[in-house]
Amino acid sequence: MAAKDLLGLGEKANLAEIKKAYRSMSKKHHPDVAARQGGEEGRRAMQEINDAYQTLLDYCRKYRFPLVMQEEALDAEDWWFDRFGQDPLWGKRRDES
Repeated sequence: MAAKDLLGLGEKANLAEIKKAYRSMSKKHHPDVAARQGGEEGRRAMQEINDAYQTLLDYCRKYRFPLVMQEEALDAEDWWFDRFGQDPLWGKRRDES
């Protein structure tokens, strides 16, 4: 299951929505709550929630855009590669190196 689906987020969730969804899910599946309910399943669910949250935070951190124009002007292809070049979906294929 995708991280956004696990946390119940839409396609255009912002960082505040991600944090709110994480906190909400954490309250339901916290290890203390899971222990009272006597389930290893609850602990496993909390680990999945933590992993999904960390994945989304890493994604947001990696693809942050500057709000101010940079000093040097890049042409369209260089601009795109500068921001997405390391992304396996948008960057150069390995055989193009």
